Amino acid sequence: MGRFHRHPDGTEHDHDHDHDVGDHSGYTETGAARIMVLENILSENDRVADENRRDLQAAGVRTVNLMSSPGAGKTTLLRRTLVELRDRVRIGVLEGDIATSIDADRLEGLGAAVSLVNTDKGFGGECHLDATMVRSGLARLPLADLDLLLIENVGNLVCPAEFAVGEDARAMVYAITEGEEKPLKYPVMFRAAEVVVVNKIDLLPHLDFDLDRFLANLADVNPRAEVIQASSRTGDGVAAWCDWLLTLAHP
Repeated sequence: MGRFHRHPDGTEHDHDHDHDVGDHSGYTETGAARIMVLENILSENDRVADENRRDLQAAGVRTVNLMSSPGAGKTTLLRRTLVELRDRVRIGVLEGDIATSIDADRLEGLGAAVSLVNTDKGFGGECHLDATMVRSGLARLPLADLDLLLIENVGNLVCPAEFAVGEDARAMVYAITEGEEKPLKYPVMFRAAEVVVVNKIDLLPHLDFDLDRFLANLADVNPRAEVIQASSRTGDGVAAWCDWLLTLAHP
């Protein structure tokens, strides 16, 4: 679906502009109609994202949209995060998955309110959360009792970065098992992230992975991204990630 407009800081914004919906010139008969449909979808998503943002701000909740590819370690990182922060900040989790409650179940009992949103009702399973899906999940959370909301988006390196959901910040979990070239191949995702947690760093001695090359590729795409090297399995680097969240929650 191309590269879409995004709101990187989650603040006030103007919708009097065109979304970048990619090159549709190959669709000689339907290109204009496709662009119009995509513009309408994205404009409506932005409208609902604004509503989400207003409601979250009114409740005093700061929100992070956490994105990654499948299997990068988002849920394991969240488990450690909830344990680390449960006595320091009131956290809610909005868990997005195509199907099942497997990840949401893993987060239960760790001191956080958890709301599950499955996306399998649309087109066999939407590959991202949009603002309307998030709005439905927000209705099941006690926003007045929260300081920080962590949205675990559907595992995908493309679509989640293209849809605002009302977040204050975007974070990404990247696993070193994915290869050094990923920032170059998926620049929209890496460009959208304010912080990149380089996960599974404990596997570095066992992989043919060039960390310096990855960091250079990331800097080429997003030189402003903060980088945290971590291991969700061992806990290395989790404290730095939690410090970043606390700074966001209590600016």
